[in-house]
Amino acid sequence: MPRLEEIHANLLDRLQEATEQGWLGEVAAIETTMAAAAQKLEAMHGSTDRSAVVHLGMPDVHGAAGRSTSGS
Repeated sequence: MPRLEEIHANLLDRLQEATEQGWLGEVAAIETTMAAAAQKLEAMHGSTDRSAVVHLGMPDVHGAAGRSTSGS
């Protein structure tokens, strides 16, 4: 996540330069990339808001160990 935030910040600098230079195609490409990066960051922030605990239940150790409870 920190790397993506760094990339997004760098894109802001590139957007400013492209705008100042009048590079309209570059401006459009950077804006598209920024939108994708922002969407990815939003998804990543949303996934960190969820609880980290996952309840999986208790395993059935008798079947997993290959043992039987019958007196064979």
